[in-house]
This record gives sequence, C-alpha cells and structure tokens, in this order.
Amino acid sequence: MSDRKKIAIIGAGASGLFCAIKCAKHGLIVDLYEQNSKPAKKILVSGNGRCNISNTSLNVSDFSSANPTFVEYAIKNFDFYAFEKYVNSLGLLLNVLEDGRAYPLSNEAKSVANTFIQHAQNLGVNIITDTKINSIIELEKKYDAIVIATGSEAASHLGGCDDGYKFARELGHDLIPTYPSLVQLELNSLIAKKMQGAKVDGEVTLYINGVKENTIAGDILFTNYGVSGFAILDISQMASEALLNYQNVDIGINLLPTLNAQKLSAYILKTSQNHPVFTLFDILLGLLPTKIVNGILESLQLDPKIQLIDTKLTKKIANQILNWKFEVNDTHGFRHAEVSGGGVDTTQIDPKTFQSKKNGKFYFIGEVLDVVGRRGGYNFAFAFSSAYCAAKNIV
Repeated sequence: MSDRKKIAIIGAGASGLFCAIKCAKHGLIVDLYEQNSKPAKKILVSGNGRCNISNTSLNVSDFSSANPTFVEYAIKNFDFYAFEKYVNSLGLLLNVLEDGRAYPLSNEAKSVANTFIQHAQNLGVNIITDTKINSIIELEKKYDAIVIATGSEAASHLGGCDDGYKFARELGHDLIPTYPSLVQLELNSLIAKKMQGAKVDGEVTLYINGVKENTIAGDILFTNYGVSGFAILDISQMASEALLNYQNVDIGINLLPTLNAQKLSAYILKTSQNHPVFTLFDILLGLLPTKIVNGILESLQLDPKIQLIDTKLTKKIANQILNWKFEVNDTHGFRHAEVSGGGVDTTQIDPKTFQSKKNGKFYFIGEVLDVVGRRGGYNFAFAFSSAYCAAKNIV
C-alpha cells in the first residue's frame, strides 16, 4: 500500500490541469476526471484560438463577486510574475502586450493546452476522459482530497455545465445566482437586426433603470439578434447581472466618438450647403456604413432623398448618431458566453487555500466559484491563482 496522498480533480480545464501538475510535481497520485473526450477544450478556443492566458496587472477591481475581496490573497500571492516564472519552467514562453495582456509566444492556444497536458501526463497524472462524475460523496472514501474544477454553464458546446453547483449543494454550500458574462446582447429592435453585419469602432454606454452606469469604447457589431463586439462583451457583465435582477437595461451607442454633437451637426449642415445635390443619405454615407445610415434614417423616420437640411434637423441626426438608445431584452445566453458570473458562495470557501469550510476534504477552484473577471486574461489568471493556492495546501 502506498502512503502517497491520492487526490481527485474533477474537470481538466485551465484550473484543473494546473492544479494537477503542481500536485503531481510533489509526488501525489492524481486522478483527473474530464467529461469531454479531450482535456483543455475551452483553452483551445479562447482568445480566438490565441489564448489570452493572463494579465500583468491583477487587481480586486478587475473581478466581480458578491464577496469582492475574496480574490485578493490568491492574485497577490500567485501574481502574473509568479505565473510567468512557473509556466516558463514548463517550457511555455509568453508574449506580453503593451496593455498588459499576455499570450503564448507562439500565439496559439494549442501551445498552452499541449504544454499542460504533456506535463500532466509526464508527471504521471491519470487523465480519465469521457467520464462524468455524478456524485462526489462516493469519491470521498477513495481520495484524501477532491478538487472541484468543473467551470460553469458558459459555452455548453465545449462542455460547460452546472455539475460543480450540484456538487456544492451536496456539501451544503450556498450558490450565488449565475448569469452569462462576456456575452453578446439581444436588443428589442427590428432596426438593429436590419443592420446585421455592420461594424463600427464606437462607445457603448450602459443605463440601468435609466441611470448611466458605465461607458466603454471598442468595436460594435450589429447582428441578427442585437449586438456583439469587444465593447459589448466588456459591458455585458453589468448588463447581465442587472437583467438577472429584473432591472431595466438600455444601451446608448455612440457611432462616431471622435466627434461631438456640435462638430457633427456643423459638418452635416456645411456639407449640405457645399453640395446642394447631395441627399441626406449621401452625406451620412460619408460618415457611416450603408446599413447603419439606413437604420438611422428609418429610426428618425426621415426620407433618404431629403436635400433641404436645416440646423434643427442636423442636431437631431447628430444626437441619434452619438447616443442611439436601444432596449436590451436579454443576453445571448450561456451557450455563447465566454464565462459565467455567480457560482459557489465564496464566504464558505477559504480564500487562502480554496478549501471548503463545510468539508475540509473538498476544494473549489476557478470559474465554479462566484468570481468573474473582465476580458483581458483575468479569468484565466484567477483559474491559475486559485489552482496554485489549493495545490499548495493539498501537498
């Protein structure tokens, strides 16, 4: 009989693999259970296949949770530089961009997945794929520690599920209601749907119950259900949480953030005066994509062929271009979300060890917890920090 500690990790994603590597390096017997046919499925598609693996600047304010300071110990004790040193030792080099986002030097997510899987296997981790764990209580008899790294319901086509929440309930843990995050938004607007495929670099302002909450710049893409693009993903966490709480959510889109209302209004008027043959449609086409021009004219019920343009009309058009309001019906759902907000209540988890306060044999790490990060490598950063802290305690 071996006196080596035997541990089970459920979920072979970022946090599960990372935890398995550290535990196996210290001589533990590790069984890593994965319901998919292959591990690291979500890593492979992250960052459009490039994998934004972390960020040099990790602060409490980069994360949302009902217990906001919970992440502090983990992200400070296993910060970006500790992470970089660790993955460098595994043979994975990083490319750090000026804005702090870190990618594998190869610029391929495959490098990350391959490095982690190869190291886990070389260290003797037993990766058991195509295996869904239905009850964790049965595992308690067989293992010295059980780590739940099951992730969330986000991206169900990649194996996203609510298993971790069921396990948490089995142990008597409370859950914070979950919601999709880093997700597209569905709009109550036929005009928005007609603009499908049109894209701008703009600004999105979020209004909750009519109150302005946040403004974010970035690309905005109109779709057949509403809006997508980085600006939308960045604002979606607050929007999604507000929708969960049955609040009224609207967005204001600024299609031309480099111009103010006065300059834009003056430009439209001057162009009309300098080019009397130009229709309103012609003038706006010099500023915006065709589908968006059609959408603006339809929303204001204006004839595209108008040639007589006065100051009052130019102000009306400028205001619509710079703050076009849309009602948000819903998010585009967990299937299309990159991550999930909500999850296992972190007040019942030790922030230094990620050990369950209900049953010391169990640990919860990564996205299954009520912690969600901003876009930019923050969710991976927390996955690795939490995995590191849990493994450090287990070994």
